[in-house]
Amino acid sequence: QVQLVESGGGLVQPGGSLRLSCTASGSIALIYTMAWYRQAPGKQRELVASITSGGTTNYADAVKGRFTISRDNAKNTVYLQMNSLKPEDTAVYYCHADLLTAWGRRSDYWGQGSQVTVSS
Repeated sequence: QVQLVESGGGLVQPGGSLRLSCTASGSIALIYTMAWYRQAPGKQRELVASITSGGTTNYADAVKGRFTISRDNAKNTVYLQMNSLKPEDTAVYYCHADLLTAWGRRSDYWGQGSQVTVSS
């Protein structure tokens, strides 16, 4: 069984910073792309940033220059460093992994979600 466990959400003032972490555990053979999505109330889930196993990154225009995605392949962990946070960044953030399980099945997995609230 595979699990993605997130940590690091919370309440922060505008202009502040937060760092999200997500660790994948279980019967994993290989992790391809890892990503962060977010979903604000009344809106669809959207891609925030992604990173391939080789380190190639992609960002939504709304977060370019403010957020940084990184990963530690040895720890099966992906991070999202969020700086210069704005109220419009308020959302539930979800970790996502495209991976190959130890029994040879390629599947998508999601974390439990982390609330990020940006407010004064």
